[in-house]
Amino acid sequence: MSVAIPLDLTLPVPSLADGKAEERALVVAAQNGSSDAFAALVRLHQRRAYAVCRAIVLTHEDAEDAVQEGFLHAFKALDRFLPDQPFGAWLYRIMANASLDLVRRRKVRDADELPDTIAMPFRDPGESDELRRRLSQALTTLSDRQRSVIVLHDVEGFTHGEIGGMLGIPEGTARSDLHHARAALRRILKDVRSDL
Repeated sequence: MSVAIPLDLTLPVPSLADGKAEERALVVAAQNGSSDAFAALVRLHQRRAYAVCRAIVLTHEDAEDAVQEGFLHAFKALDRFLPDQPFGAWLYRIMANASLDLVRRRKVRDADELPDTIAMPFRDPGESDELRRRLSQALTTLSDRQRSVIVLHDVEGFTHGEIGGMLGIPEGTARSDLHHARAALRRILKDVRSDL
Protein backbone atom coordinates (compact mmCIF):
# COMPACT_ATOMS: atom_id res chain seq x y z
CA MET A 1 0.00 0.00 0.00
CA SER A 2 1.30 3.48 -0.82
CA VAL A 3 0.12 6.71 0.65
CA ALA A 4 0.53 10.34 -0.29
CA ILE A 5 1.57 12.32 2.76
CA PRO A 6 -0.54 15.49 2.86
CA LEU A 7 1.82 17.95 4.52
CA ASP A 8 0.27 21.41 4.68
CA LEU A 9 1.17 23.56 7.67
CA THR A 10 -1.61 26.03 6.81
CA LEU A 11 -4.41 23.53 7.48
CA PRO A 12 -6.11 23.73 10.87
CA VAL A 13 -5.06 21.04 13.31
CA PRO A 14 -7.94 18.64 13.95
CA SER A 15 -9.05 18.56 17.55
CA LEU A 16 -9.50 15.27 19.29
CA ALA A 17 -12.53 15.23 21.52
CA ASP A 18 -11.40 12.10 23.32
CA GLY A 19 -7.70 12.76 22.71
CA LYS A 20 -5.68 9.61 23.22
CA ALA A 21 -8.53 7.15 22.57
CA GLU A 22 -9.35 8.71 19.20
CA GLU A 23 -5.67 8.92 18.29
CA ARG A 24 -5.27 5.25 19.21
CA ALA A 25 -8.26 4.40 16.98
CA LEU A 26 -6.62 6.30 14.10
CA VAL A 27 -3.36 4.42 14.65
CA VAL A 28 -5.11 1.04 14.63
CA ALA A 29 -7.08 2.00 11.49
CA ALA A 30 -3.86 3.14 9.79
CA GLN A 31 -2.16 -0.11 10.78
CA ASN A 32 -5.08 -1.93 9.15
CA GLY A 33 -4.45 -0.10 5.86
CA SER A 34 -6.56 3.08 6.10
CA SER A 35 -4.72 5.85 4.29
CA ASP A 36 -7.39 8.29 5.52
CA ALA A 37 -6.55 7.42 9.12
CA PHE A 38 -2.84 7.94 8.47
CA ALA A 39 -3.62 11.28 6.77
CA ALA A 40 -5.56 12.29 9.89
CA LEU A 41 -2.53 11.39 12.04
CA VAL A 42 -0.34 13.50 9.76
CA ARG A 43 -2.68 16.48 10.11
CA LEU A 44 -2.79 15.99 13.87
CA HIS A 45 0.99 15.93 14.30
CA GLN A 46 2.44 17.87 11.36
CA ARG A 47 2.98 21.19 13.12
CA ARG A 48 4.75 19.70 16.11
CA ALA A 49 6.72 17.38 13.80
CA TYR A 50 7.83 20.42 11.80
CA ALA A 51 8.85 22.21 15.02
CA VAL A 52 10.96 19.21 16.07
CA CYS A 53 12.66 19.03 12.67
CA ARG A 54 13.14 22.80 12.42
CA ALA A 55 14.89 22.79 15.77
CA ILE A 56 17.49 20.40 14.42
CA VAL A 57 18.02 21.56 10.84
CA LEU A 58 18.92 25.10 9.84
CA THR A 59 16.50 25.83 7.01
CA HIS A 60 12.78 25.68 6.38
CA GLU A 61 13.36 23.57 3.26
CA ASP A 62 15.44 21.02 5.17
CA ALA A 63 12.78 20.88 7.90
CA GLU A 64 10.10 20.16 5.29
CA ASP A 65 12.29 17.44 3.76
CA ALA A 66 12.92 15.89 7.18
CA VAL A 67 9.20 15.95 8.02
CA GLN A 68 8.38 14.20 4.74
CA GLU A 69 11.08 11.59 5.34
CA GLY A 70 9.93 11.15 8.93
CA PHE A 71 6.29 10.61 8.00
CA LEU A 72 7.29 8.22 5.24
CA HIS A 73 9.44 6.23 7.66
CA ALA A 74 6.63 6.27 10.25
CA PHE A 75 4.20 4.98 7.63
CA LYS A 76 6.55 2.14 6.69
CA ALA A 77 7.21 1.27 10.35
CA LEU A 78 3.60 1.65 11.53
CA ASP A 79 3.09 -2.11 11.72
CA ARG A 80 5.80 -2.27 14.41
CA PHE A 81 4.21 0.45 16.56
CA LEU A 82 2.36 -0.75 19.66
CA PRO A 83 -0.94 1.22 19.90
CA ASP A 84 -0.85 1.32 23.70
CA GLN A 85 2.35 3.43 23.52
CA PRO A 86 2.21 7.25 23.09
CA PHE A 87 2.12 7.79 19.32
CA GLY A 88 3.48 11.36 19.49
CA ALA A 89 6.64 10.36 21.35
CA TRP A 90 7.29 7.55 18.84
CA LEU A 91 6.65 9.85 15.89
CA TYR A 92 8.79 12.75 17.20
CA ARG A 93 11.69 10.37 17.78
CA ILE A 94 11.41 9.35 14.12
CA MET A 95 11.29 13.04 13.12
CA ALA A 96 14.38 13.83 15.19
CA ASN A 97 16.25 10.91 13.63
CA ALA A 98 15.19 11.95 10.11
CA SER A 99 16.45 15.47 10.84
CA LEU A 100 19.75 14.28 12.26
CA ASP A 101 20.24 11.99 9.24
CA LEU A 102 19.59 14.93 6.92
CA VAL A 103 22.08 17.10 8.84
CA ARG A 104 24.71 14.34 8.59
CA ARG A 105 24.14 13.97 4.85
CA ARG A 106 24.36 17.75 4.37
CA LYS A 107 27.61 17.92 6.34
CA VAL A 108 29.20 15.32 4.10
CA ARG A 109 27.98 17.11 0.98
CA ASP A 110 28.67 20.67 2.17
CA ALA A 111 31.92 20.02 4.03
CA ASP A 112 33.64 22.90 2.23
CA GLU A 113 32.06 25.91 3.95
CA LEU A 114 28.91 27.24 5.53
CA PRO A 115 26.65 29.45 3.44
CA ASP A 116 26.85 33.22 3.96
CA THR A 117 23.21 33.40 4.99
CA ILE A 118 21.81 30.91 7.44
CA ALA A 119 18.10 30.77 8.23
CA MET A 120 17.04 31.28 11.81
CA PRO A 121 15.51 28.41 13.77
CA PHE A 122 13.06 30.95 15.18
CA ARG A 123 12.22 34.59 14.49
CA ASP A 124 11.07 37.34 16.80
CA PRO A 125 9.78 40.30 14.78
CA GLY A 126 10.70 42.66 17.62
CA GLU A 127 14.40 41.87 17.37
CA SER A 128 16.70 43.74 15.08
CA ASP A 129 18.17 42.19 11.96
CA GLU A 130 21.63 42.44 13.50
CA LEU A 131 20.58 40.57 16.63
CA ARG A 132 18.95 37.87 14.48
CA ARG A 133 22.09 37.58 12.39
CA ARG A 134 24.32 37.31 15.49
CA LEU A 135 22.06 34.75 17.15
CA SER A 136 21.86 32.70 13.96
CA GLN A 137 25.62 32.76 13.65
CA ALA A 138 26.02 31.81 17.33
CA LEU A 139 23.64 28.84 16.96
CA THR A 140 25.74 27.47 14.11
CA THR A 141 28.75 27.28 16.43
CA LEU A 142 26.95 24.80 18.68
CA SER A 143 27.06 21.07 18.02
CA ASP A 144 24.01 19.69 16.23
CA ARG A 145 22.80 18.07 19.43
CA GLN A 146 23.30 21.18 21.58
CA ARG A 147 21.52 23.35 19.00
CA SER A 148 18.68 20.81 18.85
CA VAL A 149 18.35 20.65 22.64
CA ILE A 150 18.34 24.42 23.17
CA VAL A 151 15.78 25.09 20.45
CA LEU A 152 13.57 22.13 21.39
CA HIS A 153 13.59 23.23 25.05
CA ASP A 154 13.74 27.01 25.01
CA VAL A 155 11.72 27.66 21.85
CA GLU A 156 9.43 24.66 21.44
CA GLY A 157 8.90 23.94 25.13
CA PHE A 158 9.72 20.22 25.21
CA THR A 159 10.83 18.78 28.56
CA HIS A 160 14.28 17.29 29.12
CA GLY A 161 12.75 13.82 29.12
CA GLU A 162 10.89 14.40 25.84
CA ILE A 163 14.05 15.77 24.22
CA GLY A 164 16.04 12.81 25.47
CA GLY A 165 13.47 10.46 23.95
CA MET A 166 13.52 12.28 20.62
CA LEU A 167 17.29 12.41 20.34
CA GLY A 168 17.96 9.01 21.88
CA ILE A 169 19.96 10.36 24.80
CA PRO A 170 19.42 10.14 28.57
CA GLU A 171 17.37 12.93 30.18
CA GLY A 172 20.42 14.01 32.18
CA THR A 173 22.45 14.35 28.98
CA ALA A 174 19.72 16.56 27.48
CA ARG A 175 19.82 18.70 30.65
CA SER A 176 23.63 18.90 30.50
CA ASP A 177 23.63 19.72 26.77
CA LEU A 178 21.12 22.51 27.42
CA HIS A 179 23.32 23.94 30.19
CA HIS A 180 26.44 23.86 27.98
CA ALA A 181 24.60 25.28 24.97
CA ARG A 182 23.27 28.20 27.01
CA ALA A 183 26.73 28.85 28.46
CA ALA A 184 28.27 28.82 24.98
CA LEU A 185 25.64 31.24 23.66
CA ARG A 186 26.20 33.54 26.65
CA ARG A 187 29.96 33.59 25.93
CA ILE A 188 29.46 34.21 22.22
CA LEU A 189 26.74 36.83 22.64
CA LYS A 190 28.06 38.58 25.77
CA ASP A 191 28.79 41.79 23.88
CA VAL A 192 25.63 41.88 21.73
CA ARG A 193 23.79 44.56 23.69
CA SER A 194 26.78 46.90 23.72
CA ASP A 195 27.34 46.42 19.96
CA LEU A 196 23.74 47.15 18.93
